[in-house]
Amino acid sequence: MLIAVGHGASGHKMEDYVVALARQLVRHHQAAVFALDGPNHGERNPQPSVTGPLALMEFAQRWSSDGTLTDVAVAEWRWALDEILEFLSAASDLAIGYWGLSMGTILGLPLVAAEPRISAAVLGLMGATGPTRERIVSDAASLTPPIFFLGQWDDELFPRASVVELFGLIGSRDKTLVMSPGPHSGVSGENFRRSVDFLADRLLKVNSTPH
Repeated sequence: MLIAVGHGASGHKMEDYVVALARQLVRHHQAAVFALDGPNHGERNPQPSVTGPLALMEFAQRWSSDGTLTDVAVAEWRWALDEILEFLSAASDLAIGYWGLSMGTILGLPLVAAEPRISAAVLGLMGATGPTRERIVSDAASLTPPIFFLGQWDDELFPRASVVELFGLIGSRDKTLVMSPGPHSGVSGENFRRSVDFLADRLLKVNSTPH
């Protein structure tokens, strides 16, 4: 199985939790894992000194003003997937998954909707709100892969009702919502592990299905 991991706003592809997730997937589920820096993040950030709340604000401004942001990000992920599969000389039936929260869902949910090779995904820390609400709502309804959705009960960035609304709009018949106490950044280690186990379980079922 091959897993793409998207990071949150103001983060980068080598965030501690991204590396920890990759290690879990590689060590316990024999998965291959890759991550990309989001637009203007990590090694792609033209102002590396801008981090934390300022970087989060910059992303929010770009999300509001750049109508091409989602499509460009989706195209980058799909290009990377093509290149990796070619490098691995991977069989066409390789199970592919996606894991991404917050910005990883803002840009990743449309990716999962657009990319038929993705067979399961972990999404969350995002609601049916924001400047791309119309796109997110439409793409959520078109989703068909199994989805594990994480929410934080006291999320200060995305109101609880909007998170529940977005989960309800997801078209997948196999979907799970896990809501836990705490702020946006307070996802527990247990829930990270649960999300990894869900993803691996659904992708193993894809690999074991006769073609």
